[in-house]
Amino acid sequence: MSGYGLPVAIVHACLRDGGGGSPTAVMEEAPLTDDQRRRIPVLMGTSHVVFVHAHHGRAEDPAVSLRFFTAEGELPACGHGTIAALAFLAERAGVQDYRATLHASGRAFAGRAVREDNRVDAVFDAGSVSLREPTAIECALVLRALGVTSDTLAPGARVAAIGRPRLLVPIATRSALAALAPDLERLRAACDRLGLLGCYVYSTPTPTGRAAARMFAPSIGVAEDIANANSTACLAAHLAGQGVTDLTVDMGDSLRTPSTITATTRRSQSGPLVRLGGAAEITRVVRLP
Repeated sequence: MSGYGLPVAIVHACLRDGGGGSPTAVMEEAPLTDDQRRRIPVLMGTSHVVFVHAHHGRAEDPAVSLRFFTAEGELPACGHGTIAALAFLAERAGVQDYRATLHASGRAFAGRAVREDNRVDAVFDAGSVSLREPTAIECALVLRALGVTSDTLAPGARVAAIGRPRLLVPIATRSALAALAPDLERLRAACDRLGLLGCYVYSTPTPTGRAAARMFAPSIGVAEDIANANSTACLAAHLAGQGVTDLTVDMGDSLRTPSTITATTRRSQSGPLVRLGGAAEITRVVRLP
């Protein structure tokens, strides 16, 4: 493909206790077609690829544009991809405390990455989240495909949008969450019909704000995501209405790749403001074949 030999960093984003994390391809913006960009996650064995483009400006206040792709096409936003991009940018800048204004989908937002040894702790402003009650047909189609039953479903399902809408489905226990075995073809058909990005299923949080979650998004070519930070931001915005302002979500256990995402929420006149965080590490740099 065009782009032969271009370097690609493989970043594990949203580590848990220094391991696991979602492998994400990150590379400099390059003259590639969208079809070529879609091939890179396949070639790299990752769910996503992030392209970064630094604009000219002051070194102390850089501006960076981000684009996100899966094998199915471009996404308007990707939370764990943003964390991976911040780790990549901090490593490239060679500074301990990296800050930048990030641009994606017409939105400018603050990002920060603090380096310590080989690990980076990154945070960014997730942006506004819209929430609404799901319709009866949305619940029926998605819950049937997920295999969620009335005895495991907890109250409080919501359709949440940050870039694109997805269904948040609460489950009573972590064990019930771990036991889910959705019909992915049926789920894809339901999400395509309803215009949903996918379905984020989560366990009822503990009093300290700890939960587990699984994100199924076959419509964008990701059967199950190891880490999904933007959906965690959606959950944080939803739970803020219940007084939960600090949230820690474990993901990836069903895929044997543990990941953890943090979210803090504060209220504003325009609604809840969510700040997402996660640890990341660049594990290797390879070149496009």
